[in-house]
Amino acid sequence: MPSLDDIMKMAQEAQAELQKAQDNLDTIEVEGVSGGGLVRIKASAKGRIIGVSVDESLLQPSEKGMVEDLIAAAINDARAKADVAANEQMQKITAGLPMPPGFKMPF
Repeated sequence: MPSLDDIMKMAQEAQAELQKAQDNLDTIEVEGVSGGGLVRIKASAKGRIIGVSVDESLLQPSEKGMVEDLIAAAINDARAKADVAANEQMQKITAGLPMPPGFKMPF
């Protein structure tokens, strides 16, 4: 059975690994797309929006409502992909940590 010092050291190491993983999430890029590629949103796995691209064919005053809807859809697509990328990274980090069943990280 590990001593209290061993448990504390394991907890500190796990916390350091989680912090590195969290920092790394901002370097992973995903792209949300809508309108068959007419609107693209680049985001980090942390959910930070990096860039927005709107096809010139949508830049008509009469298309304003549709463009707004497509941008929202592309942001939601990017957010969903960012969540998947973040979960994958966190699973990689926590895979080797001895945790009780059902315990979720980060806290």
